[in-house]
Amino acid sequence: MKNIVLIGFMGTGKSAVGRRLAARLGRQFVDTDEEIERVTGRTVAQLFAREGEVRFRSEEALVVKKVAARAGLVVATGGGAVLTPANVETLKQNGILIGLTTDPEIIFHRVRRKKDRPLLNGAGDLQTRIKEMLAARADAYGVAEFTVDTGRHGQEETVELIVKYLQERCQSSDR
Repeated sequence: MKNIVLIGFMGTGKSAVGRRLAARLGRQFVDTDEEIERVTGRTVAQLFAREGEVRFRSEEALVVKKVAARAGLVVATGGGAVLTPANVETLKQNGILIGLTTDPEIIFHRVRRKKDRPLLNGAGDLQTRIKEMLAARADAYGVAEFTVDTGRHGQEETVELIVKYLQERCQSSDR
């Protein structure tokens, strides 16, 4: 049974939707950022601050490999996991990539008070950084087979849209 892998920018709801989707499907849920924190003993923000993005991406690649080697999971990836082509290929080998997206303004409202987003912390306007990062990552998120706008659909409706897609996908592959 293939993994269901949620990809998308931070603040699109991957973890929240992933937990609900896993419960709905009776699958185990794995959040790659939480797994990195468990393995390293540091938060993502601490890892970025002390050892930098390169070290974080290295840990992320290791976690992606471990998760992809398992089956039947619902996986929420970090927002930058799909920026590394090797991660995408690894996740696709045993996974169905589902994208979550929403408008930059909605992301801004969801993340503006969170201090655990190292790529968003820093000088300058947060809304501008979000828009710039979304534009730079658009192609990376385009690898998803199916995408849901979580600004237009609530968490439960997003879960139902994903479940419907998976059912249709399964039926069409049986033909």
